[in-house]
Amino acid sequence: MAKSEAVVLNGKFDQEKYVEAPRTGSVRCINSKSYHNVFYQDWGSEDSSETLFCLHGLTRNSHDFDAIAHRLASTRKKRRIICPDTVGRGHSDWLPDHEDYQIQQYNMDFTVLAAKIGCEQFDLLGTSLGGMMGMVLAAMKNSPVRRLIINDIAPEVPNTAMARLGRYLHMDPYFNNLDEVEKYIRKTLAPFNPMTDEDWAHYAKTSSRPDGTGFRLAFDPDISNTYGRRYWYLMYFNLWKYWVQIKCPVLILRGKDSDFLSEHLLERMLRKLPQAEAIEFEGTGHTPTLNAPEQIDPIIKWLDKTKT
Repeated sequence: MAKSEAVVLNGKFDQEKYVEAPRTGSVRCINSKSYHNVFYQDWGSEDSSETLFCLHGLTRNSHDFDAIAHRLASTRKKRRIICPDTVGRGHSDWLPDHEDYQIQQYNMDFTVLAAKIGCEQFDLLGTSLGGMMGMVLAAMKNSPVRRLIINDIAPEVPNTAMARLGRYLHMDPYFNNLDEVEKYIRKTLAPFNPMTDEDWAHYAKTSSRPDGTGFRLAFDPDISNTYGRRYWYLMYFNLWKYWVQIKCPVLILRGKDSDFLSEHLLERMLRKLPQAEAIEFEGTGHTPTLNAPEQIDPIIKWLDKTKT
């Protein structure tokens, strides 16, 4: 395994101690018009008996899990952590038809990736959109999901959160430099926590792509073209029928100031799924970034104690 620059963990770089970089790869998947490649990062031991897939949010990418993936891959159990870029994001290809940007496509791609990795059973951590993907996957008959961790999302999204999302989803800004990217990211992702100056710099770098002499955000702007359409609402934000079918152990993570996962929705989730547990993080909105010990440690504890 190659060596990388020090991984960010709540903004703290250790320039003296370098860490092992993840392996990277891609898998060829199919959509309604063509084939496309889905990029992924592969942390930890390939021989591990425990594999965790980490699925990111709507406009995010696999680097959101750099800190927790490194930590989980380094624990005593030597887990394997797979972090893909959902199609249209990060280093994955963009789709020729924006109507294919929907949960069925993402989960079909994910299934192809799991098959390539050789995983018949696995744990799944999903943030926001990734959590919705996880709900659907875990609810399927004969699901390979052993344990499910949902990061700050419910089977539906409140109108206030939808409105906030819509205010920046339609934008395709151009930035002259990474400082401008960081300023934009700090504003649009302000509820994310914990974040330090070094974390924001890391996010700016991993959330953007070079474009000529400047930068654009690292996702296909056409993703926004499905926003507000009736089927998009139905497909993304009405997943209670899946939620109640989940049989595996579930851990729900919530930022106490979240506008996506309200107290009312959390109570409803716990009431409808008796085996689910919840952890709330103070001073955090949507979403908990899972890049500091106070957020990572409870996840490791739950994984270590939970039987499947």
